[in-house]
Amino acid sequence: MKPEIIRVTAPEGRITARITLPSSKSISNRLLIMNALSGNKIRIRNLSSSNDTTVLLEALQPGKKEINVGNAGTAMRFLTAYLAVTEGEYVLTGSERMCQRPIGKLVQALRQLGADIEYLQNEGFPPLKIRGKTLHKQEAEIDGSTSSQFISALLMIAPVLPNGLTLKLAGKIISHPYINLTLKLLKMAGIESTYSGNLIRIDPQPYRETEITAEPDWSSASYWYSIAALSGECLITIRDLPEASLQGDAVIARHFATLGVKTEFTPEGAVISRIPVSCSVFEENFEDTPDMVQTFVVCLGLLGIPFRISGAQSLRIKETDRIAALVNEMKKLGIALTEPENGVLEWNGHKEKPRPGPLRFST
Repeated sequence: MKPEIIRVTAPEGRITARITLPSSKSISNRLLIMNALSGNKIRIRNLSSSNDTTVLLEALQPGKKEINVGNAGTAMRFLTAYLAVTEGEYVLTGSERMCQRPIGKLVQALRQLGADIEYLQNEGFPPLKIRGKTLHKQEAEIDGSTSSQFISALLMIAPVLPNGLTLKLAGKIISHPYINLTLKLLKMAGIESTYSGNLIRIDPQPYRETEITAEPDWSSASYWYSIAALSGECLITIRDLPEASLQGDAVIARHFATLGVKTEFTPEGAVISRIPVSCSVFEENFEDTPDMVQTFVVCLGLLGIPFRISGAQSLRIKETDRIAALVNEMKKLGIALTEPENGVLEWNGHKEKPRPGPLRFST
């Protein structure tokens, strides 16, 4: 099939827009698992229509024994824990790339609780055969620097374990905001927890009947912030975007302020505009919000601001190797990224002239 050519040009004059964002899939996916564990006691409003959420919603339908999640990494991780405590025998698989993404640390932690999980091909990777049952053990340990989705998957099943869960996070803990997001959503559904040092304790307790609304997605807001940063003048209203958000990605408002994007929260949502600032070098650790790395790398490159971005190591094991993809695609813009150490991306501000003609980006 002949590649589609899309010509992109900068608008002339002031950019004015009123935007309605999609809802957060991070919140939606957690609520779907919590609702299933509660016996459908949680009414979810503003559920995400993302592919990941659609896949998870379909997988949770009664009678599913063979489940293919495609590229939906969140669904793979959350379902691994959910099915381990759900009576029955299941096969959980995904796309070719999904079966190359490690899941061994989550499986190991679930086995510590007594889960019956078998690797059907390669040790430590999907596909999995899961024989769901009641898990009576209550203590597990997992690497704190692993995917926060592994940790969240364990926390959400904790209330239905007969003896609850004491989860030890070994080593350095990253992605704190996503762990806290899960604990806050659990509290909204009536689940109490204690999180002290590297230990999280959740006693056995019932999910309560409640209604929870998924917030607009702060990750999606990042693209509008990027447009604002690259504009000469703008006034963009992002409807219903909350200042006091459950989402860790809300920190982008502070990061983009460094690049001259002002945020004002009103009853209607967030109003963002462009103000003059001077930023000679941008340095930030994105360990807690790795999904924001791509947006900032592209935006900083186009602004011509040298940068050092760290904390991006988890991007290697996403649906694609996002670090390699960034290096390859930015090179087409004449921007040569370097990775001096694992999870660190740097650019010295020197820009080569892109080759003439249309640029073809891999999406």
